[in-house]
Amino acid sequence: MQNAFWLAPLSMGTSSILNFTDKLVTANPPFKRVRPGDSNWPSPAQWEQLSASVNGNLIKVESPLAACRQTAEPETCNELFRELKNPYYIGDSPALTQTSGWLNAWQSEPSVYAVHAKSTADISMAIKFAKKYHLRLVVKGGGHSYQGTSNCKDSLMIWTRALNTIEIKDDFVAEGSGQTSKPQHAVTVGAGAIWHQAYDAVTTNAGRYVQGGGCMTVGVSGLILGGGFGSFSKNYGLAAAALLEAEIVTADGDIKIVNAIKYPDLFWALKGGGGGSFGVVTKLTLKTRELPKNFGVLFGKIKANSDSAFKKLIKTFIVFYKEQLFNPHWGEQARFRSDNSLEFTMLSHGMTKAEMQSVWQSFEDQIKSDTENYSFENPLTIAELPARQLWNAAFLKKYAASLVGSDDRPNAPEGNIFWADNKGECGQYLYAYHSAWLPETLLEKPNQVNLTESIFSATRFWECSLHFNKGLAGSPPEEIEAAQNTATNPEVLKAFALVIIAASDQPAFKGIADHEPDIKEGTDASEKIERAMEEMLKAAPGAGSYLNESNFFEKNWQKSFWGSNYSRLAGIKKKYDPEGLFFVHHGVGSEAWSSDGFEKIPV
Repeated sequence: MQNAFWLAPLSMGTSSILNFTDKLVTANPPFKRVRPGDSNWPSPAQWEQLSASVNGNLIKVESPLAACRQTAEPETCNELFRELKNPYYIGDSPALTQTSGWLNAWQSEPSVYAVHAKSTADISMAIKFAKKYHLRLVVKGGGHSYQGTSNCKDSLMIWTRALNTIEIKDDFVAEGSGQTSKPQHAVTVGAGAIWHQAYDAVTTNAGRYVQGGGCMTVGVSGLILGGGFGSFSKNYGLAAAALLEAEIVTADGDIKIVNAIKYPDLFWALKGGGGGSFGVVTKLTLKTRELPKNFGVLFGKIKANSDSAFKKLIKTFIVFYKEQLFNPHWGEQARFRSDNSLEFTMLSHGMTKAEMQSVWQSFEDQIKSDTENYSFENPLTIAELPARQLWNAAFLKKYAASLVGSDDRPNAPEGNIFWADNKGECGQYLYAYHSAWLPETLLEKPNQVNLTESIFSATRFWECSLHFNKGLAGSPPEEIEAAQNTATNPEVLKAFALVIIAASDQPAFKGIADHEPDIKEGTDASEKIERAMEEMLKAAPGAGSYLNESNFFEKNWQKSFWGSNYSRLAGIKKKYDPEGLFFVHHGVGSEAWSSDGFEKIPV
């Protein structure tokens, strides 16, 4: 990564270049953004001015992948691709993203320049510059967007990685609320922070909980803006519902503090309306909660010996889930595989090991009693741990080393850890990704057969996962009520789970020998996943999808992501960003632009 800004010597005076190019910019139609090589692209002097205005925090972005294209030495490229399985390596580069691309959709490509923002003022200057010169603007925090929204060729990037301060507050009162609000426990988090940093500060050090993402290296801001689920959302609700206040820089470069009192419409839009559409969030203040004594984890894998036995196993598990697990204590997922196996990784909230064993005992006994049809490929394994230690790097490395991976770069901070299960997602190249919310009515006895049939039929094409913590049905009433006041699709309020059907491969880039995407394999997988989701939707026709984890090619995305909330979001977008400076794929207002966000579609 290049950390210094460099510009070639100018061949003419600065003032004459500025006057000349300003005339060109004025003549450029505002509905078309400029690219390098266009006559209206900012001159070296103008980029130098931007660099000065952001205290030298302007980077000429160079991709590490360039080395693979410039050398015939395979060792150089192989080492780079090994690093692409380290989420901290990716996060520390403005040229890389946590997903390397999506078949027939997008490929990760670096911006031309990046403002490595060290302050809100830096972001304000970058926005004003992009607006003045009609530049394509992208924002990268954690860089985990499956849709590729945190990268774009020929763009200017606002990189928030350095804005990662975290401040615990025991008596937070929203600005402008005066004496109408009671002080409460909260945490203010910079937009560049990742969830491990937030959990470590709030839980490990302060003994409280903040609802965030399950993956430790996901960016705090992006998750909140997209709605946000974590392993314990069944108890603590939607992450966006915990937003108390935010600082945001809007399209006019203005720095705004937004909350339920100040700019309440924009504040509402930030609670699930999607990242990168309404402005650049610089920090968020989130409500924190009491921490239980224990968290628990449960693993297991059951193999059925025939199709009929597998179908029966699916039904048995659905009934068991409805009767024993459909409550605030249980989250995470069950995976139904095409080889007639059921694998589950469940996390519990506030339960002891003995209590978890009591809940699962009847299900385990039922399976073990039918050895003719079933066997445990992985035995039912249950463990509890002190809730305060769940994100403590030192504790996890000592007592649960197999569950975590570490940043293995020389001199990397000891706290740079991630869940080992998430390593497969690091640098992934997506072939397909579909999701849909499953309504709680499917758990009712008359509908259990239909749900069973859909899951079984889907697995004939591809495996599918039910993520129980990514649906709020079964949550405490107060969390349902809080989620109602967010921009997220209201379907989530009555969904017991989010079904995800997806396929990916190792990091891949077109034009790099031995590391190109497998088009044939990807096409085959994509077609099968499409058919698998069609089978699932027979049980839940017209189901909405989760914005942060969804199909790039979603057809009716406005309704799917936001349902009845979209028209209100579109009005807020028009109010605060009338010219459409902020564009992301399938973001609010993006239908007014070409697919790459460079050209406005004539009305």
